[in-house]
Amino acid sequence: MKNNQFDSQFHALHTDGLLMLPNCWDAGSARLAAASGARALATSSAAVAWSHGYADGGQLPADLLLSTVSGIQRRSGLPLSIDIEDGYADDPERVAALVGAVIDAGAVGINIEDGAQAPELLVRKIAAVRRVADQRGVKLFINARCDVFLRQLLEPQQRVQETARRAQLYRDAGADGLFAPFISAEDEIRALAAATPLPLNVLAVPGLPAPQRLLELGARRLSAGSALSESMFACVQRSMQHFMRSGEPYAADLPKLDYGQLNGLMQDDGHN
Repeated sequence: MKNNQFDSQFHALHTDGLLMLPNCWDAGSARLAAASGARALATSSAAVAWSHGYADGGQLPADLLLSTVSGIQRRSGLPLSIDIEDGYADDPERVAALVGAVIDAGAVGINIEDGAQAPELLVRKIAAVRRVADQRGVKLFINARCDVFLRQLLEPQQRVQETARRAQLYRDAGADGLFAPFISAEDEIRALAAATPLPLNVLAVPGLPAPQRLLELGARRLSAGSALSESMFACVQRSMQHFMRSGEPYAADLPKLDYGQLNGLMQDDGHN
């Protein structure tokens, strides 16, 4: 298994500048991420679901999630973290069983979210996941996603404090990182990063400071989320519409990789 080779490496990447993750959804997109300079790989739950023809939001069958993990791990030479949404269950033991299978498939990190549920439920899930990872001898990076900003659960002036409070609960349960999607203001990023020892993960959204500024504010991880997949599907849709109208495969205003370029990126490099 690659886990033992990559788990400590993935942890260390959160202390070495800003870890930038161009979230992927299958082995091919993972190869493109690596070729673009990614130091680690992470999936987007939405992107993975869409690639299999499912909507996001807990609808992807577990076997397809696990086959995605295996496919990326088999063709990748980088640490891999998997977005498992809320763990696809409310029962912490079921979540832990899923994470055990994700670890067995090759992942060394997960994202798991609290959503609209009480934070105490995620606390129990994290504790169960940590136990299963420890049993496997893997230093799993548990990135706890707090949805206070994303879901606007409180008034704006209360969100940093509540996210920091939840971060402490999640850290005590065994979390290694805090993901606060849709935080974007400099003062809020600085305050949240200072309020928790967990490496702060932010999402690339309009108005977010530039990467170097994020690092200065205390953020340690930047995720693209589903945006890259959205761009990819938009290009594919426009190309298909262009083909159906004209019979020509390439829309002139869209970028393309020709056959040779793309095939070259997928050539064997020792990861099969």
